[in-house]
Amino acid sequence: MSRVGKYPVEIPAGVQVAIVGGLLTAKGKLGEMSLALTEHVDATVEGNQVKVVPRGNEQAARMMWGTTRALVANIVKGVSTGYTKSMEITGTGFRASVQGPNLVINLGFSHDVVYPVPQGIKIVCDKPTAIRVEGVDKRLVGQVAAEIRGYRPPEPYKGKGVKYDTETIRRKEGKKK
Repeated sequence: MSRVGKYPVEIPAGVQVAIVGGLLTAKGKLGEMSLALTEHVDATVEGNQVKVVPRGNEQAARMMWGTTRALVANIVKGVSTGYTKSMEITGTGFRASVQGPNLVINLGFSHDVVYPVPQGIKIVCDKPTAIRVEGVDKRLVGQVAAEIRGYRPPEPYKGKGVKYDTETIRRKEGKKK
């Protein structure tokens, strides 16, 4: 029995969830998202809850039970409150700014890194060394943050680079004379 799938997803106030023809659609104050349900699970809206149940007892149905429930919960949370990833830039002269539809980052290369902001994502630079990625799609927010971090991940000797604000860098000692 799935430990995740057996719990229903609570629908907060201001969010409408509808299931039509194998497509779950959620509308909230931040936008609208949809999820195509697999043939292994059934989802029903009962009051202010979404319940996901497997169609059979085969392994594929049990695997998709908890996965589908988690995806539904992510969609409902995304359209109601949204997702945010915050990052910090460490290093002399390293900075970031949003210029039109692009994020321009100076990471010590001979050129500035220009990252085009994808549709559905909002990037905010509160300070020149702080980047905040916001959006309704949890997967897309995490992917954009990982791509930005991937340009210069933090290195263990001086800690220079782009890191998540919750991340701790294990520092190494430099070589001895």
